[in-house]
Amino acid sequence: PGSWTPDGETLAFVQDHPEGITDIMLFHVRDRMVTPFLNSRFEEMYPELSSDGRWIAYTSDESGGSEVYVQPFPGRGGKLQISHAGGSEPLWSRDGKRLFYRWRNQVWVVDVQAGLPISVGKPRLLFERPVYMMSAPNRGWDISLDGRRFLMVKIEESEPQPVTEMIFVLNWFEELKRLVPAE
Repeated sequence: PGSWTPDGETLAFVQDHPEGITDIMLFHVRDRMVTPFLNSRFEEMYPELSSDGRWIAYTSDESGGSEVYVQPFPGRGGKLQISHAGGSEPLWSRDGKRLFYRWRNQVWVVDVQAGLPISVGKPRLLFERPVYMMSAPNRGWDISLDGRRFLMVKIEESEPQPVTEMIFVLNWFEELKRLVPAE
């Protein structure tokens, strides 16, 4: 699963194929039908619907590398390439005025005016942190409701310590009964 429309009627999700290609599909809750949204020979991942449900951001490798694109939703319309030096895991701000994306250890932001056609500013580096995990084929990070913080999974930088002790509890139900007697 990737992203829901604001009305909760449609889920954009990523479908893996045996050949290793991924496509963006749509699950329509009302009739339980699945339809393709982006179904090509390229890898399309990270579907992210805008808060008003009129735009979808995603990642595709059609340019030869992973880049972030935006296009109208649900209609088929012209797509607009957002990133130009690599990008993945797009994330809309809650108000839909900014689109964030990641590239390696960097987080980028683009200002957006979501009219018809959509107008986007120039991508700018927001911050760089080398210890946050990337995920695929769906976004592995989020923005707080107030839009002031990001939630990311931190990768442990130190070497893992070897396991030197293991504790086995035998008959733990009996131990539980002894510690918490039932009335």
